[in-house]
Amino acid sequence: MRYLPLTASDRASMLAAIGADSIDALFDDVPEAARLAGPVHLPRAMGEIEVERLVSRMAARNVAAGSVPFFIGGGVYRHHVPAAVDHLIQRGEFLTSYTPYQPEISQGTLQYLFEFQTQVALLTGMEVANASLYDGATACAEAVMMANRVTGRHEAVTSGGLHPHYREVCETYGRFVGFELSTQDPLDGEELARLVDRDTSCVVVQNPDFFGEVRDYSGLARICHDAGALLVIVVTEILSLGALRPPGEMGADIVAAEGQSVGNALNFGGPHVGLFATRDRFVRQMPGRLV
Repeated sequence: MRYLPLTASDRASMLAAIGADSIDALFDDVPEAARLAGPVHLPRAMGEIEVERLVSRMAARNVAAGSVPFFIGGGVYRHHVPAAVDHLIQRGEFLTSYTPYQPEISQGTLQYLFEFQTQVALLTGMEVANASLYDGATACAEAVMMANRVTGRHEAVTSGGLHPHYREVCETYGRFVGFELSTQDPLDGEELARLVDRDTSCVVVQNPDFFGEVRDYSGLARICHDAGALLVIVVTEILSLGALRPPGEMGADIVAAEGQSVGNALNFGGPHVGLFATRDRFVRQMPGRLV
């Protein structure tokens, strides 16, 4: 609805209704010394095209996301988002003008979340996936806590190739929830097997890792399982699974991933979407919603 300023007669009728002689009378209780004698010293208002040019000049001082290289292990990336994405999410089957409490949009929501879960399960090679978490980093922390619940243990081993932000989020959760992390040195190779013992709830690795290295963790999965621990594989770039062997085929018990590249454009570092998949036998311990 457009903003329309009040006319003089509108103001007069409003003042009459509240019993004030003038607009100044509304401020009689404010001491004279506390009132401004004139306009605030701010720049004059600009027209629309002037604002557009000013903001464009300010934006030109930034490093544009598309002007520098992206590395597969480390965060958020620029991808081509097909026009079909916006078209599909606005179709009537999935979106109506009603609130989410209306049954017709609830049915559409259930349908696309089911399709979403199915795609995540297929990509990761896992049996069941939830309807997303906040982002990849918190999905990683949730994976560790889930492993703790499943095993009854409270010590996790994290790879030196895990994204440092993901590790820091896990450390923060651990400090308040009550579990310990044993972190491999990034420069010490991936000798994770020697850190696994009978107190280990899970080993957390990333593929491709933070340094872009691709590994087969099938052997590590067997070592984890022999010790009663779970293997958590983190994927910061979900589209890499279009070319790489999926974590499920390597024996992963839990997959935590970042799904930003599936269709979310860059917007000041977000928005993110956390992907989470596991085995059927662990579904009761899986966080988040499940359709």
